[in-house]
Amino acid sequence: MKIDVATLFPEAFDGLKVGVVGKALAKGLFELRLHNIRDYSADKHRRCDDYPFGGGAGMLMTPQPLHDCINAIDPAHRARRIYLSPKGKTLTQRRVVELAGEEALLFVCGAYEGVDQRVIDLDIDEEMSIGDYVLTGGEIAAMAAINAISRYIPGVLGSEQSTDEESFSDGLLEYPQYTRPAVFNGVAVPDVLLSGNHAEVDKWRRARQLELTRKLRPDLLKGEDK
Repeated sequence: MKIDVATLFPEAFDGLKVGVVGKALAKGLFELRLHNIRDYSADKHRRCDDYPFGGGAGMLMTPQPLHDCINAIDPAHRARRIYLSPKGKTLTQRRVVELAGEEALLFVCGAYEGVDQRVIDLDIDEEMSIGDYVLTGGEIAAMAAINAISRYIPGVLGSEQSTDEESFSDGLLEYPQYTRPAVFNGVAVPDVLLSGNHAEVDKWRRARQLELTRKLRPDLLKGEDK
């Protein structure tokens, strides 16, 4: 998979160079290319913002640098072009899995008060949000999306089972997990997990998933007995 990012702040993505994602990039399991939108500005000072027509607080990203940047990166429009925006549909685990199946993705990071609507109309395939809140730019949202998507690229995780048993993989939250020691600060690991009875372990885990989801995210229990 090839992932491109159009941003005013390429250095913000250094956080993806560590941990599991960093190792995957070093191995070439997927490609991440960062593009500075300012490099495409026709303004001699490399400006990419201006005051919005009609008035209003703050500045708006101008269309020319962003439009030229997007189309230089993806001239044949082969990538799925995604603009990170609080107006977009919320990213879900199901959508993460779908996007992991794409051959190429292009994330566009806005800044200031947003981008000129004409860029969205001309160049963007979908708007995406990571939650009902506003950030100072799209970089953190893009990193979150890339991190989530990369986990479904073959070879990124040590075990493909990791994505099968985590939260949201089956519509429920993940069950509690424990490791050594068997007793820590007077709190013991549930006996069933030490029993070696895999059928009982599976039954216990399913019950805990339902219990936690019912308590913390009841909105997810659409098809389950509440």
